[in-house]
Amino acid sequence: MQSNISGRYFRQLTLKNFGAAAQEKLLSSKVLVIGAGGLGCPALQYLAAAGIGTLGIADFDKVSLTNLHRQILYSANDIGVLKAEKAKIYLQNLNPEISLVSYTDKITYDNANQIIHEYDLVIDATDNFDSRYIINDACIFLKKPFILGAIHEYQGQVAILNYADKEVNKPVNYRDIFPSLSSGTELPNCEANGVLGVLCGIIGTMQANEAIKLITGIGAPLINKLMTYDSLTNETYIVELSQTINN
Repeated sequence: MQSNISGRYFRQLTLKNFGAAAQEKLLSSKVLVIGAGGLGCPALQYLAAAGIGTLGIADFDKVSLTNLHRQILYSANDIGVLKAEKAKIYLQNLNPEISLVSYTDKITYDNANQIIHEYDLVIDATDNFDSRYIINDACIFLKKPFILGAIHEYQGQVAILNYADKEVNKPVNYRDIFPSLSSGTELPNCEANGVLGVLCGIIGTMQANEAIKLITGIGAPLINKLMTYDSLTNETYIVELSQTINN
């Protein structure tokens, strides 16, 4: 462990207010990334490189040609290969000192609790409302925080949901933003409207950044806050989130 800290993670250890204590927290943490696509790829890469001790990768899909402009863990040679399995191989080569677990079954209400239960924190890198509600509801039941990421064309959003601390004992969840599926079904998806590939990298790394902040206790994580980023103007704005009356 000491050789890992003094070598691989040296540039993090030299950061002010980080040091060995923060690195030990990362090495002891278990993070599940659901979705190994546009958001999941950069999030997974930086979390693996940072030294998350156990990193779960959940994705049932296979690599396709249209993925490659934004899903940077894969190459043309990987078309038709399960994303979770390929990502696991790549990330194990990137950092052989961490544990990696892949899940190739689709996350459903039947298996979500069992899978998420094993982790401290979930990164929601999915691209549809059905999956977000499943993740949200499982995290509520298990009292697990999760980091939401969403993209549309040139804009992206990041938020930390279902997290309660000493100051916030009633965490906001996804249903406080979109109470029901019908509230979100009118929003277009990237398959229909397209997405700027580099935006996925920006938002995915922001999710990884928030995970590192949350685990180590540094900075001001986006707890119960939604940050929106516009890649065309580089403008960001943050809104405070609150529980709905009926929640």
